[in-house]
Amino acid sequence: MAIRIIREVIAEHPLVSAQPGMSVREACRLMVDKHIGALLVLEGKRIVGIFTERNALTRILAAGRDPDSTTVGEVMVADPVCITEDKPLTQALLLMADGGFRHVPVLDASGQAVGMVSARDALGHELIEVGRGMTAFSRLESTLAY
Repeated sequence: MAIRIIREVIAEHPLVSAQPGMSVREACRLMVDKHIGALLVLEGKRIVGIFTERNALTRILAAGRDPDSTTVGEVMVADPVCITEDKPLTQALLLMADGGFRHVPVLDASGQAVGMVSARDALGHELIEVGRGMTAFSRLESTLAY
C-alpha cells in the first residue's frame, strides 16, 4: 500500500470552519450540511480550537446546555493537536490513536489552517483496498471452482 501524504488526502476537502462566537446550533447545522464530524475554530487563519460531534453530545446535549445561547468558543477543545500537510497520513492516525480523537487539524508550512484529516479518510482508502482484494479473490475463486 502506498504511503499517502496528508496534503493529497485533504486536497479534495474544502476547509470548513467556525468562529468562536458561532452558536452551537449553527455549528451543528453546518456540520450536517457539509457531512462532516468536526469544525476547525478559527480566528483569521489561526486555529484556536476544534468543535466535534462528540463535543455537541457531551458538552451540550448531555450537559443540558442551550445550543442557541452557547457558543462554539465555550465548548470547543482549545489548542488542539495539529499536524502539517507534508506528513504521512499514518502519522496523523498515530496521533489520533494516542490522543483518543478522530480529527486532526492540518497546517501549512507557515502555520495557517488548510484543512482537517479524519479517521474516515484512512478508512475510505482501506475500504477501497479491501474491495480490490475481494474482487481479485472472487475472480481467483471462480477460476478454481471449475
